[in-house]
Amino acid sequence: MKRGKQGDIYSESLELHRKHRGKIEVYSKVPVTTRHELSLAYTPGVAEVCREIHKDKDLAYKYTLKANTIAIVTDGSRVLSLGNIGGYAAIPVMEGKALLFKKLAGIDAFPLCFERYHMEFADDIKNIAPVFGGIALEDIAAPRCFELEESLQGIGIPVMHDDQHGTAVVVLAALLNACRVTKKRFEDLHIVVSGAGAAGYAITRMLKCIGYNPDLCSSVRDIIVCDRNGIIHRHRDGLYANKYKFIIAEETNKAGRTGTLADAMKGADVCIGVSVPGIITPSMVRSMNKEPIIFALAHPMPEILPADALQAGAAIVGTGRNDFPNQINYALAFPGIFRGALDARATRISDEMKVAAAHALADYVKRPRKDRILPSVLNRQVVAAVAEAVRKAAVTSGCARAIT
Repeated sequence: MKRGKQGDIYSESLELHRKHRGKIEVYSKVPVTTRHELSLAYTPGVAEVCREIHKDKDLAYKYTLKANTIAIVTDGSRVLSLGNIGGYAAIPVMEGKALLFKKLAGIDAFPLCFERYHMEFADDIKNIAPVFGGIALEDIAAPRCFELEESLQGIGIPVMHDDQHGTAVVVLAALLNACRVTKKRFEDLHIVVSGAGAAGYAITRMLKCIGYNPDLCSSVRDIIVCDRNGIIHRHRDGLYANKYKFIIAEETNKAGRTGTLADAMKGADVCIGVSVPGIITPSMVRSMNKEPIIFALAHPMPEILPADALQAGAAIVGTGRNDFPNQINYALAFPGIFRGALDARATRISDEMKVAAAHALADYVKRPRKDRILPSVLNRQVVAAVAEAVRKAAVTSGCARAIT
């Protein structure tokens, strides 16, 4: 996409939002045109519904919006490539996500944008949980996003930070199909991950089965993770101040390599970028093993443009953008994952559910090609396939409620 065209997109988007004053709205499912209809929907009739739910709070799934509604929660601290722009400026992104939930998965989603992260943030989310069937955490900076998600796993509804797990699910699916195309063995892969934030951490954990049952998924041979200071290794100064980077250091980089991203990429099979634009050069690609796989997912510009990576010898290139082949975007995952979780009335999103989503996504492409390793983000049949796989995994992993 040329700069001029980008400018047109930005101007058009601004006008779209101005014209409609946002992208979503609330509408009534029932008529309220007579006094009798008002008495049924509101007082006095609604009192009986309240009494029933008071006796059994699970009846909220039967009598209210809870069964099909999720909250999209952010503090605006890590929005796209814009950084810490706060809750007000994050509203358009959260609205867009709510729109995708509705259009692709039939889920009612509502943005809840906090102006800043604070000590009681987890308590605030717990206190709104009665209304919702799930919580999608979005655009919250690391490492707070890890701590927040962990603290919310026992609230009785599924809570997932999409920047972490949605991205990891789609990357796993893309990598499985990239291996099918290039004939590489998944278990033999040497991978470099550029970026140790939310997405990089979750991708690394999933591909190395850190915290996962090895029976669920295979582990790649090794991963080297790089942040802005270079390769993460066990003996790096200051590492122990961040327990999540400590986990990465303990579970990856078996050879104890040090240096820069360029050093890490020498002899690698795969490079997954979840960092900053332009950080990968053609010479780095040429230093990799034969037919390397490049996933450059930085927004709005990738770590390396596909044409440059292909010219340098890459076999398969994916980005997060829809104007290049092989869009690797978490929008392929989160609608189906939450649809399946809601259908199962899941209490949480288990590892089994995430791995099932990745395999359903990969298997949907029956004959992957170098320029098509994943289906289209806008394909609703993909959402249905992922949702059904997730629903079944919720049942087998013991996360599903009995549905009456």
